Amino acid sequence: MAREIVFYPEPPERPRLQFLTTISSERNLESKSSAFQQFLLGPNLAADVIGRPYDVGSSPGKIYLVDREHDKILIVDLINQNFSGLHDSRRGAFRAPSGIWVTGDDVKYIADMGRKQVVVYGSGNEFLRAYGNEKLLEKPVDVAVHGERVYVCDMGRHQVIVFDKNSGTPVKYIGMIGAGEGQLYRPTYITVDVQGNLFVNDTFNFRIQQFDSEGKFIQTIGFHGDQHGAMARPKGLDIDREGHLYIADAAFEHVQIFNDEGRLLLFFGGPGIGPGNMYLPAGVHIDYDNVEFFTSYADKEFKVKYLLYVCNMSGPNKLNVYGYGDWLGD
Repeated sequence: MAREIVFYPEPPERPRLQFLTTISSERNLESKSSAFQQFLLGPNLAADVIGRPYDVGSSPGKIYLVDREHDKILIVDLINQNFSGLHDSRRGAFRAPSGIWVTGDDVKYIADMGRKQVVVYGSGNEFLRAYGNEKLLEKPVDVAVHGERVYVCDMGRHQVIVFDKNSGTPVKYIGMIGAGEGQLYRPTYITVDVQGNLFVNDTFNFRIQQFDSEGKFIQTIGFHGDQHGAMARPKGLDIDREGHLYIADAAFEHVQIFNDEGRLLLFFGGPGIGPGNMYLPAGVHIDYDNVEFFTSYADKEFKVKYLLYVCNMSGPNKLNVYGYGDWLGD
């Protein structure tokens, strides 16, 4: 049976996104040769599966998932086609990991609500250091890194605490509890763009707030409601190199794309368990490094420029993979 091709927007409009595939277990990574071997020998019933993915990051050849069901960091190895775990039973042990940021040199920063710290692992998956403590952080739920600064989203303190990457000392506090411009109420996810602008999911104010690299308020994106451009339960977010902001919403179970002026360009997904659908979406991540591993899923007339991952905390499809690109056909 032919695989269903799902584009956004739907034809006859010119497609900009294609749903490519879903990763829910090691079996989704297997090549055609290993699939044929399974046909002969039977399925690998011991294959690892993803529980409740909450956030996602990547480096060349790897995808990192924060699995809230098992309180661990799952490594999806695209080259070797298997799963493994990031863990340390000593100083780097996780308690309740929540958000992850992976730098270009494959250093992993993990916000851990149980430890009240951000835990850092190197490119060899070795524990390096930790930022913060219970006096500085109450409920660190997400983290982002730009230059020499580490941005930590503290849901309990309703603010973003900025640490110096080298010394580990706090250098700036962004936001305070409230509903005005620059104020936050239960923020949950953050990201930074290439210029160092900070984007904060101001969850219980039902909006995204943008700040510059020094913490100055720039603009608000979104509003509370049930129409296009509105938000009801905003979750993960990420921004591409052209300034397009992707925001998941767990109530509408879709992702909206906004331009750099906060104008809605497109939304995709929708509730369900079919191809491209979402089920309690959470973390969102844009990946420019691993396109080659997914080009075989793309339509022959569609040129993928980068990947978009969306975590589904419920349902059978745990990590949806989409391709953003250009339609080359008529």
